[in-house]
Amino acid sequence: MKPVEMRFAKDFDKSFVVFRENCKHFPCPWHYHPEYELVLVTKSSGRRMVGDHIGYFDEGDLVIMGPTLPHVWVNDDKYINGQADSPADAIVIHFVDDFLGEGFFQIPEMESIKNFLELSHHGAVIKGEAKDKVSGIMKDMLNMNGIQRLASLISIFDIIASNSEYELLASPGFVRNSHLRCSDRFSKVTEYIMRNFNNEITLPEIASIANMAVTTFCNFFKEQYRITFIEYLNKVRIGYACKLLCENKQNIVEIAYESGFNNLANFNRQFKKLKNMTPSDYRRALETGDILYQERALESLIRSAG
Repeated sequence: MKPVEMRFAKDFDKSFVVFRENCKHFPCPWHYHPEYELVLVTKSSGRRMVGDHIGYFDEGDLVIMGPTLPHVWVNDDKYINGQADSPADAIVIHFVDDFLGEGFFQIPEMESIKNFLELSHHGAVIKGEAKDKVSGIMKDMLNMNGIQRLASLISIFDIIASNSEYELLASPGFVRNSHLRCSDRFSKVTEYIMRNFNNEITLPEIASIANMAVTTFCNFFKEQYRITFIEYLNKVRIGYACKLLCENKQNIVEIAYESGFNNLANFNRQFKKLKNMTPSDYRRALETGDILYQERALESLIRSAG
């Protein structure tokens, strides 16, 4: 099933939205929207799916997501069955690129936050001291007036832009239009992979793009990405396959070949290695309307991930 496009109401006298989601369990389906979204979970736990990433959330979870990135938060059974001690609760901020006027993020003072917002197209879990600071500000914003809220949002931008403790969620293959800022050599390699991942890419070929010998390139790539080139290429391909699985009705063999795998067995093996489920199970978890099936599938992922 394709993610549902959602639109959210905005007050005529406010440039961005801050609201509290307080209910038995989080109601939104697998969806996307044109706004950036910052989500702080203050009560409840469960599984979250952001792009092709599936993970677990708990109280204090803080995630920022870029526009059009599909996502869903699925509460644990005790919330869905009404057995939790308190309702699910979260604070959410929505804003768009031009909420303070066209070109706001182009001014020199916003360079660092502009770079981080580019990363947010993957979705990012904010951690460490930055998470604590931002969480406190978001809670206070619910009781602020307009100018106070705006000043607080700018403060949040400043905190997350200077923070180095975060985890990116959706893979590059799922978010094909990501533009990570890095050195020219790094950019050339990344761009070449994103343009050619569905074809065979040999080590001599990609090393020549970086103007390196193969051994030097392998060491460089492992240092930059923390995984080997082949491992990264498979992550890109599987991420793109996940995108196809949720967007169209191609059969799995077609998706395997379109994603750059030259045989189905290798595709299935790499998919299960990275997603801890088969492509068929992944598609079924998206297409079924049975939330319990989704929870069972997601639970198996969490258990296998440790």
